[in-house]
Amino acid sequence: MKFSVKAILTVLGIVMGITAQAQFRKYSNEFLNIGAGARGLGMGGAQVASVADATGGYWNPAALVHVTDHPSLSVMHAEYFAGIGKYDYAALAIPTKNGNRTLGISFLRFAVDDIPNTLYLVEPDGSINYNNITTFSSADYAVLLSYAQILKKTDDMQISIGGNAKIIYRSVGTFAKAWGFGLDAGLQIKKDKWLFGLVARDVTTTFNAWTFTFSEREKEILYLTKNDIPVKSTEMTAPRLIAAAGYNFEISDKFSLLAEANLHFTFDGKRNTLLSTSAVSVDPNIGVEANINNSVFLRAGISNFQRALADGDTTNQKKVWIYQPSLGAGFKFGNVGIDYAFTNLANQANPLYTHIFSLRIDLVKKENK
Repeated sequence: MKFSVKAILTVLGIVMGITAQAQFRKYSNEFLNIGAGARGLGMGGAQVASVADATGGYWNPAALVHVTDHPSLSVMHAEYFAGIGKYDYAALAIPTKNGNRTLGISFLRFAVDDIPNTLYLVEPDGSINYNNITTFSSADYAVLLSYAQILKKTDDMQISIGGNAKIIYRSVGTFAKAWGFGLDAGLQIKKDKWLFGLVARDVTTTFNAWTFTFSEREKEILYLTKNDIPVKSTEMTAPRLIAAAGYNFEISDKFSLLAEANLHFTFDGKRNTLLSTSAVSVDPNIGVEANINNSVFLRAGISNFQRALADGDTTNQKKVWIYQPSLGAGFKFGNVGIDYAFTNLANQANPLYTHIFSLRIDLVKKENK
């Protein structure tokens, strides 16, 4: 019985801090760091400077100003770990009549469904009854309400700002639920062929306030198996800063090559990143996109640089740099775009590949004849 109870508590421990006091968690709300849209995932997440569609609500809200004249819709579905984890994303960007402002709304869900609940597997007399096994889901939801506005626009330069209000809901079966709220701020600059971006995520810190609900029988089982009964807790996500720069190489009228690099700055202590100190850690993303006649796109990216033990090292002393590669492609037909990404969720040493598809649609009204 003790093993079955720990299986439940392990899920609870993954998605929350079971403490009575509020505290920062390095990997709080990690489902919000997965990414959005196959274009961005195919480029290794290097999007803050170049994104220019409805997914800007996720990557950089200031980029939503590039959605002009008509609304734009983006949707994506992905499955991870052989279908165990399911990730759904949808975003809608709506420009105002004057074209200087854009409103956006994004929806994200990451869930693991059909988790066995084996709390009641063992009857009071010690016998095992498999009919007592039920299932539950662990699901994370987020809604991003976005606003973007052009600050300056000339023939060779455009400056825009934007922000997100994030509403977060997380649940683990009937055992635990949390509500959270946070803010993001973004800046994007395009000057000639240069692209720049800056995003402050969780700028005011983002919190999740957890509540726990257990029946009297569940409490009794937790007590008898010497497991703590969780109480109310608050989990906080520290701010992070993302700085980005890109350049668009226009090789010919029908071919161009975009290169972008992002630097993720975190301030919550040392992390296993390319640059790590007690004050700040820096994690880079690098991506490229080949544009063929604005109809066919080929992409590649590298992210998640980490130090790990070398293969075959029995002394546990030799470490090497590993990274997370990704590839992608896109096709545009009129007002419809289809994107594909082939990503490695782990790194090149322990590959865990997945296929991701997303759809982009510009909602153009039909003209009356």
